[in-house]
Amino acid sequence: MDKRAIAAQVGIGVAAGWLASWLVGGSGLLQYIVTGLAGSLIGGFLLERLGIDLGIRNQTASRIVTATIGAVVVVLLARLIH
Repeated sequence: MDKRAIAAQVGIGVAAGWLASWLVGGSGLLQYIVTGLAGSLIGGFLLERLGIDLGIRNQTASRIVTATIGAVVVVLLARLIH
């Protein structure tokens, strides 16, 4: 994988993790990254399986929103388990 692609994914993960923490609580850069990256996978999977199209034309914005949705799910599931 390209270094720029990895950096972009980490940046999206940080943004998504921060947005998720703003919505449902949490803090810390490492937590933002982990939550955002996991959220990216979970959000993409959930939206695809449910057949949901966000209708966002900007690819970066769409990826951030998808990852944020997934990150919120990850945080809420972690709270239920913990």
